[in-house]
Amino acid sequence: MTTGRRHSLEGAFATFALFTAFAGQFWRNLLGWWGFGIIVALVVIGAAWLWWSARPELAWRRVPKSTLAFVLIATLSIAWSFYPAASVLGVGLLLITTFVALSLALSLGWHGFLRALGGALKWLLALSLLFELWVALFVREPLLPNFPDFDPDAESIPMAFYWSRALLFEGGPIEGIVASRNLLAMAALLAIILFGALLASGGMRRAQGIGWLVVAGLAFVLTRSATVILVAVVVAVALAFALWARRVGPDRRRGVYAAATGVLAASVALLIVFWNALLELFGKGDDLTGRLDIWEAVVGLATERPWLGWGWIGYWVPWVEPFDGLAVRKGVEYLQAHNAWLDVWMQLGVVGLVAFASIVAGALWRSWFLAVDPPMDERGARVPYSAASLIPLLALVALIGQSLAESRILIESGWVLLIAIAWGTKRRQWAPEPLPALTPTRWPRRFTRPRVRQ
Repeated sequence: MTTGRRHSLEGAFATFALFTAFAGQFWRNLLGWWGFGIIVALVVIGAAWLWWSARPELAWRRVPKSTLAFVLIATLSIAWSFYPAASVLGVGLLLITTFVALSLALSLGWHGFLRALGGALKWLLALSLLFELWVALFVREPLLPNFPDFDPDAESIPMAFYWSRALLFEGGPIEGIVASRNLLAMAALLAIILFGALLASGGMRRAQGIGWLVVAGLAFVLTRSATVILVAVVVAVALAFALWARRVGPDRRRGVYAAATGVLAASVALLIVFWNALLELFGKGDDLTGRLDIWEAVVGLATERPWLGWGWIGYWVPWVEPFDGLAVRKGVEYLQAHNAWLDVWMQLGVVGLVAFASIVAGALWRSWFLAVDPPMDERGARVPYSAASLIPLLALVALIGQSLAESRILIESGWVLLIAIAWGTKRRQWAPEPLPALTPTRWPRRFTRPRVRQ
């Protein structure tokens, strides 16, 4: 196989793998759990082939130790788990997802990973809008999954069980192929961050970049997701402070950090004062769509085993205690804590929570300084700022914001992105891989694979 064909095949696989990470529910609704299992097996085999093909070099100082600590704690939790068999399954999925994330991030390099991510988001958003259009035009009623894991003949089926509610022509909310407006909105927000930064840095053709921004913006608006709208506000604030920090330079940022602290304190105060008005604005009940009850139940479990937790499980499985009937609202059994931090505390205790916080804090620290400090070329010379260097910071801020209302950062696309950002920023910290080198008319034809000998 020629080098060009191998790179094309690697790019196609990476796009497929990331699409699967974002659209796992699409495969489950379309092909059922057995079909989804086959898709996952193909992704794992492909990730192993990609790793073998690229043979990325690893140096200990360029490895985020917090990731290893978290995975080790989750694995060891099988020994004290309240549900050891389920923990074996959860740890297995965690290891698989981590391996796929590392294979993509380390084998492709940062540019290659961004290219694959952009391709995956394009497919997801385009298929979601076309799917909703098809349902609205031809089905004209709520559509059930092909392989429902509930009784499709029941007299009353909760609307949350439907694949699509056929509300496109009513202005939404739409769920897209991922069967969730929150997940679709998050994918659209990440697409806006990615395509906007690449367009500003010259990494996409102008017409193409504007076109995909319109598609992402349309999907974002049609989801009408209050959660992700608030996340988008947080991302916008982070962008404003990053641009301010760039402008004043490394030696005059004390005012930036003081202002950021003040904004955070003021936001918390305003949130407390105008809490009820905010709920009314976004159409939420006093219980935050059932989240307060779920959080109370999760905290109750966490306080029973505060230090080591009940054992890692990732996404809850409803057939084991204590998750059986733990979070049920209007006939829907929720299989997450709707807060990643509470989820980790319940599953791995304070020990696991510290490790998870270390992953996030370390990645945030590195992505901030890689975004606001002047980048360097291979010879150590300063080069102009690139809007593309903001992508890790803004994507991570979006993930953190989402983690306060969803546990998605612990599974599938959320975990893949977190690990990719954590490891990518760590490698760039020690071996600069500047981000201006995308041509103004197209993506780089070959993936960047830095081969830095230690």
